[in-house]
Amino acid sequence: MNIADILIHIHPELDESERSGVTRKLEGNVGVDCAEFNHHARPHALIVKYDPDAIEGMRILQMVRQFDARAAMAGL
Repeated sequence: MNIADILIHIHPELDESERSGVTRKLEGNVGVDCAEFNHHARPHALIVKYDPDAIEGMRILQMVRQFDARAAMAGL
């Protein structure tokens, strides 16, 4: 199993329930180890640890865009 990280920027005004929805949606997928926001320093930054052999980074971004259509992958 490989582990990779991606950084996804979302709208900073996404509320707490929407942020929770994003992390639940992502963590419910095979290949996603964890998804978390840095709530204090950078509330717009979502870090996702995943197995690129099991799920593609673009698929993760597509799922995040269900909550924020303008979300953008910055990479890591």
